[in-house]
Amino acid sequence: MAIQPNSSFPPVPLHECSIFTRLLSNSTNDPNFVGNFQASAPVYVDAATEIALTRSALKTLALEFAWALTKVESVGGKKAPRLKRGDVLLIFSDNSLAYPVVMFGAFAAGLCCTLVNIAYTAGELAHQYNDSGAKTVLTTPKYFKVVQEMFNNVLGLKWDDWRSKVVIIPDDFGWVTKDGKSGNPVFNEASESLLRLDDMLGIGSISEEEKLNGSETAFMCYSSGTTGKPKGVETTHQNAVAILDMSFYLAALVPGVDSVLAILPFYHIYGAVFLVLFSVYRGIKCVIMPRFDPEQYCMNVEKFNITMAMVVPPVLVVLSRHPAVDKYDLSSLKWVYSGAAPLGAALQAQVYRLLSKRKPGSTIHVIQGYGLTESTGASHLMPLWFDKPKPGSVGVLLGNLQGRLVDPNHDGEDHLAKDVKEGEPGELWMRGPSIMKGYLNNPTANKNSITADGYFKTGDIAIRDEDGFYYIVNRKKELIKYKGFQVAPAELEGVLLTHPDIADVGVIGIEDIEEATELPRAYIVHANPSKVSTDENRQAFSKSVAKWLENKVARHKYLRGGVVLIDEIPKSASGKILHRHLRDLAKREQPSALKSKL
Repeated sequence: MAIQPNSSFPPVPLHECSIFTRLLSNSTNDPNFVGNFQASAPVYVDAATEIALTRSALKTLALEFAWALTKVESVGGKKAPRLKRGDVLLIFSDNSLAYPVVMFGAFAAGLCCTLVNIAYTAGELAHQYNDSGAKTVLTTPKYFKVVQEMFNNVLGLKWDDWRSKVVIIPDDFGWVTKDGKSGNPVFNEASESLLRLDDMLGIGSISEEEKLNGSETAFMCYSSGTTGKPKGVETTHQNAVAILDMSFYLAALVPGVDSVLAILPFYHIYGAVFLVLFSVYRGIKCVIMPRFDPEQYCMNVEKFNITMAMVVPPVLVVLSRHPAVDKYDLSSLKWVYSGAAPLGAALQAQVYRLLSKRKPGSTIHVIQGYGLTESTGASHLMPLWFDKPKPGSVGVLLGNLQGRLVDPNHDGEDHLAKDVKEGEPGELWMRGPSIMKGYLNNPTANKNSITADGYFKTGDIAIRDEDGFYYIVNRKKELIKYKGFQVAPAELEGVLLTHPDIADVGVIGIEDIEEATELPRAYIVHANPSKVSTDENRQAFSKSVAKWLENKVARHKYLRGGVVLIDEIPKSASGKILHRHLRDLAKREQPSALKSKL
């Protein structure tokens, strides 16, 4: 067993405390500071209204919400949750100013949050509700109908049995501005009898947060469920505190000056850690958008003088071709971080060239990192002080982590696994303080994914170069094996995305029984569908793309499985391509379709 050498990032001392204590408690009793930054500094801003939450307001509202969650029987005649330490609170909401208040309020009360994908159906929501053991649901008028369907139709409960389990987050921010506006217009015949977030604020406050040792579960995001149903990932307070400290060197941020534009969903580990928590940790301003819109995004970068962007590759694909990039002044951006899905070197270079049109003296870094829900959002980052270009690299292992690259063909006992040589692809195994506690109530998954000596087996194939920089090649189960050669879908996807007529792409391997091998196939979304409206045009375009790629990759990577035009590439909320959906699509196609696509 060969543990990878030390990282370029220094190890940091670890804190055994809650997220609330680490981020919002002062080392002094100075009332002008909250979490060692100015109490009056805005920490979250709603992009549309410019209404802001200061650090002081965040702490005050969180402590008030913690009181209402745990200390009272009813509010205004409506039954209150009356939760106890360790109970689970489910959040089903868009990004908004309320989201961090709810999260920090739960942390202060010693509760656990489970964060839910807003695209979920009632059935999917019911799985997470039941699996997580949630006691209370926080949602908005927009998503209440899904919650109602879950309780009524999926779980078969009567209204009187579940209405006290729901708290409504209002659409407006009267609870922030204190201007007396109603935070809950009637949106449903039953809505007047539901408890509201603004009902629960200002009626009391706990004097200080629950004191935790860090080992308690803080929140549970659910894995994407590429195999079987989604699994609850138990992220402890210490996991989260450790990753924040370990990621301190992410950028040379200046408290009160730098800012980040939040479009990543807060229910995803990437958004929860590096937008909701990291903004408070580093004393910077987080400008919140409920969703990504390229025009609004570029406008807000200029309007709020945004210096850091946290994005996923699909966002960069859109921005690389959208006229709004030239319409607005984006020169305030210093750092563009991409994560959650592979960013090809070619697309990375393309975005860099586009954003390099800047004011004299300004600089831009377009870089990517790597992490998983199970590693609390990050395990590898690009050190900004390293001056040697590393296009396509996700950076180096964070300082407090240990890693191995294990022979991807190993399928025996963990202790017999052998590490690959430097420069060769291997499955990434990691252990350290930011690795999850485990999958909730899933001993089988834990046994299969965590070794006896504590390494989490990521399932991702990586290469490590002589400088200690990692390159994610692909998922272990998604590598295409063409006549003994390994073909990484992510590599071909990255190259194909540089084609001017390709808006999106996903690559899989399809079985060729006669040749006893797999053939790479590309599913492509055309950038201008009207140009391929006929079968003749579609076939001509498919052939031209296959031919175009042959000038850019080795022979074993040719698209011998064909090029197929489709309307949309199936993806998870974080932007990961759902290759299994493409494989299912390939299985449904006629066997004769292969020849017509070659």
